[in-house]
Amino acid sequence: MRLTTKGRFAVTAMMDLALQHGNGPVTLAGISERQKISLSYLEQLFGKLRRRELVDSVRGPGGGYLIARPLEEITVAQIIQAVDEPMDATQCGGMQNCRDEKPCMTHELWSNLNQHIQDYLQTVTLASLVHIQRGKESGRSSTLVFERQQSVAAAV
Repeated sequence: MRLTTKGRFAVTAMMDLALQHGNGPVTLAGISERQKISLSYLEQLFGKLRRRELVDSVRGPGGGYLIARPLEEITVAQIIQAVDEPMDATQCGGMQNCRDEKPCMTHELWSNLNQHIQDYLQTVTLASLVHIQRGKESGRSSTLVFERQQSVAAAV
């Protein structure tokens, strides 16, 4: 499985935006500076995030972007999917034509891995990531949050 820069940067930028939540619109230039992500790349990503209604844009002086829904309702899986990031460990893109137009011997293994990853990323919300980050910043341990998420993912 491969998660490219597009997916990683989208999650990072949304985390940055979530950490600023409640302080008014956040500029892409500010995110670019804090996260060291190209402004033009962020513009492309935020266009896709806006179309998927994960962020709202505010025009004019003092404008920027806001999280469009409660942080508890936005998952890492939704963010990655919004920027058209494929999360697929199969060789065939899930088409089951890995080898001579038939599934390869390990197709089910990689297909099941895809499902487990997707299930886990659907349990990780922006709210939980913000909680973890703020815990790190204040010196508190974030292990309990990840343990809880892992137990939820295991139950799925």
